[in-house]
Amino acid sequence: MTESIPEDRIYKELREFLDGLPGGYPATDSGVELRILRKLFSPEEARMAVHLSLEPQPPSVIAERHEMGDAEVGEMLESMAVKGLVFRIREGDEALYQAAQFNVGFYDFQVKTIDRELAEMIREYMQSWDTTVADAATRQFRVVPVGSAIEASHAVDTYDRVRDMVREQEVIAVEPCMCRTEQRLMGHDCGRPLENCLSFGGFARYYIENGWGREISKEEALGILDLAEESALVLCPTNTKEPAFICSCCGCCCGVLRRLRSLPNPGEVVASSFWSDIDPDLCTTCGECLERCQMDAVKEGDEFMQVDRARCIGCGLCLSACPEDAVSLQMKPKVEAPPADWDETMARILEERGLS
Repeated sequence: MTESIPEDRIYKELREFLDGLPGGYPATDSGVELRILRKLFSPEEARMAVHLSLEPQPPSVIAERHEMGDAEVGEMLESMAVKGLVFRIREGDEALYQAAQFNVGFYDFQVKTIDRELAEMIREYMQSWDTTVADAATRQFRVVPVGSAIEASHAVDTYDRVRDMVREQEVIAVEPCMCRTEQRLMGHDCGRPLENCLSFGGFARYYIENGWGREISKEEALGILDLAEESALVLCPTNTKEPAFICSCCGCCCGVLRRLRSLPNPGEVVASSFWSDIDPDLCTTCGECLERCQMDAVKEGDEFMQVDRARCIGCGLCLSACPEDAVSLQMKPKVEAPPADWDETMARILEERGLS
């Protein structure tokens, strides 16, 4: 039998376990991170979660560590997967389970069950620490230009061409944006579309199976990208050549973009390949680019608009709105290719944090 562990201690152990995953889960002075865990995990689920790893494994392997029967462990893990507390993938008829970090992870998987209490706790927690995990150079997300800003260029890698990324996918799901869902619960509605976060492959199947998202065609996914561009949303895929998902983010609701916007140099912190550049001979200072920029990177000069490269994240929203074609995207002088896939991104972050 599993050793009996006091309830207070198991939540602290779960907090420490989660902090050892790539995205981190540091403690706060207020203890709000423990209140979040208590709301989402029962004591039994918390005890189970700390026996998982980032490697997908069958219940029989996990049962050996947890000292419970295979069937009992399998039943609990499936229940936790349905609640979005652990991640599930399928290999044929076999279900495999792995640990879900906080973000991107079990926080995002609460999109259909989040209430105001959880939303307020999440906001308090997000304000207390750097969600980019500052001690890792590799980011979980990157920024890619909106479709019309890059479609005409032939010298850009596929991982920066968002429409090509989508065209290559076999399974696509769309789900509500967690950040705008959370903000609406707290009385803030920016008016932008809600159902426009895309997931692919294993992530898409997980959302579809759990009823949090719906499967869509490539054509519908491309239409969602067009609507995101029209709505001045920043496209943030996973920092990978093969995307696991693409978020459509606004600077007013997205926790990551809000954090970036508060920094003096978001353009130097975010993973992206481009800067915007404005041609002074073509610019008429109409202000369209100023209105679209989510990072306050565009400044109004005496005779033309100017881009602060320390703030520009290369999203291309200014370019797609310019009626004079005065804006272009310039490749940064030092651009590194992103990791191949999500597993490699996670492995890099763990190594950089000294946890591998």
